[in-house]
Amino acid sequence: MAEILADFIRNRDPDCERAWIAHRGAERLGSIFCVRGATPGEAKLRLFLLVPAARGLGLGHRLLTLCTDYAWARGYDRLVLWTHESHRAACALYRGHGFRLTDSRAVHNFGQPLVEQNWQIDL
Repeated sequence: MAEILADFIRNRDPDCERAWIAHRGAERLGSIFCVRGATPGEAKLRLFLLVPAARGLGLGHRLLTLCTDYAWARGYDRLVLWTHESHRAACALYRGHGFRLTDSRAVHNFGQPLVEQNWQIDL
């Protein structure tokens, strides 16, 4: 995560990439980033995180809406993301926002068996 953030700070294109950090006073509650994807017309959702205390408050919905609306307003054709199947609440949010699961595969990462997923929404 630190390297993703460092890369964003070093190489961000302010015309087409953005980050949101949600907070309550000095307490950071969550984040979401919209960056250029691997192919023309593609935006990539990164670092979509919520602290446990912020879950269930509608903050994830709000952050995901901000990111999707921003990608659309910047003229991207699609927004993609990578996650794990075990992040069930996030996957439900993606599905509820119109994302579709495009790929799923079993892997062994972080010392355990996982299922990686790729999701996409056409803008």
